[in-house]
Amino acid sequence: MPDREFRFVHAEEDNLRLDVYLVDHIRDMTRAQIQKHIEDGLVAVNGRVRKSGYRLRPGDVVDVRVRDYEPPSLEPEDIPLRILYEDEAVAVIDKPSGLVVHPGAGVHAGTLVNALLHRFPEVRAVGAPERPGLVHRLDKETSGVMVIARTPGVFVDLQRQFKRRVVQKTYLALARGRVAASGRIDRPIGRHIKDGQRYSVRTRKPKEAKTDFRVLEQFDDFALLEVKPLTGRTHQIRVHLAAAGHPLFGDRLYGPKKAKGYEPRIFLHAHRLGFLHPVRKEWVEFVSPLPLDLDTILDTLRAAKTRPAGD
Repeated sequence: MPDREFRFVHAEEDNLRLDVYLVDHIRDMTRAQIQKHIEDGLVAVNGRVRKSGYRLRPGDVVDVRVRDYEPPSLEPEDIPLRILYEDEAVAVIDKPSGLVVHPGAGVHAGTLVNALLHRFPEVRAVGAPERPGLVHRLDKETSGVMVIARTPGVFVDLQRQFKRRVVQKTYLALARGRVAASGRIDRPIGRHIKDGQRYSVRTRKPKEAKTDFRVLEQFDDFALLEVKPLTGRTHQIRVHLAAAGHPLFGDRLYGPKKAKGYEPRIFLHAHRLGFLHPVRKEWVEFVSPLPLDLDTILDTLRAAKTRPAGD
């Protein structure tokens, strides 16, 4: 890859973090690669090496000396997996909360990918080398159902289904406040203007995003929702519900920084996944039951709801 030089930082990018600026402008490098370049002193602003958090100003000249990095080798690891279904084409798993899906910045082992290479070694030749077998992902704290491609042909087929919105995804989420019975949030999403770790409905580069929801159970301060993202933007459910005034239980990134009560993790669970089987050409659906930790939270809310006032 050639070295890069960006001579003009536009006025609307004033005060933007250096790493966020580069992620937006360099499409053939991953975020982790960009961070590595910055850490190694290969990125300069106005001739001076800067760190990731440097805030840009209009007129700044950004230089990137591009170095080819050998990605760390992915090793199989005997990490337990809950398999909901498997055949010669796909594997459907129930991902637990806390399991990182694939290696990234600062994470090189102990991921779902390492577990897949141990359980399904053939996936090493499927998809991107650093994300073998993966056609979609879930955040670290999000639990629930995922489909894995076991052959290159199946990978292409499933990718096409996700792109064409054939795949149907249903989540269970606990949102703050009293929520309308049902609705659709139709607000474009993109990377946050100033914080590269977040996404927002206020962004310089918006992408279409639509989310349907309905209330399954309303509590005093929370609502259990069935959520169906019609598009697949990063953090879409979290961003949309926060923008609507209903951030998720346990979400420190898009909701309150400090919880009033015990909120051990984000209440977001990939409950159901449906797709056209790439080989059998039949519609299939798989369900992941709500994990015990999230079910316990609901039990606590239900108990408080039924308890007489003054108890």
